[in-house]
Amino acid sequence: MKVTAFNDLARDRAVAVLLGCCTAAQWAERVADARPFGSIAQLLAVADAALTPADLDAALAGHPRIGDRSASVRSAAEQRGVGDDVVAAFAVANAAYEEQFGRVYLVCASGRSGTELLADLHSRLANDPDTERRTALRELAAINRLRLAAVFA
Repeated sequence: MKVTAFNDLARDRAVAVLLGCCTAAQWAERVADARPFGSIAQLLAVADAALTPADLDAALAGHPRIGDRSASVRSAAEQRGVGDDVVAAFAVANAAYEEQFGRVYLVCASGRSGTELLADLHSRLANDPDTERRTALRELAAINRLRLAAVFA
């Protein structure tokens, strides 16, 4: 879709397009309400700025666990670097992360190996809750940028 076509969509359709990238409804509404955009770069900048800590939990509802073989086609493609050799280790590490932070481990997995992602998860277990929330939000912004770029390519 071209940014100009997105600008012309009715608000509810624009929000639906954005929800296809990130399930945080208030974020999608803020981005849709910021139209019109002159470029994809402007849309991505607004999307980053519109993301708040309150959006994280809503967005996580649309993200499977890393290594989850039942993930959606898009999520499976994004985490294709996670091979069978680390799936069992991810199950254990995911459980530890969820017990510690009370939410799913979120990382922009695109282009990263399973070993690299597993090391990242283990290192993030050392974070305090506030640091981890900020880290997860940065990862969500990176995921959103990739997905938005794909929609508006």
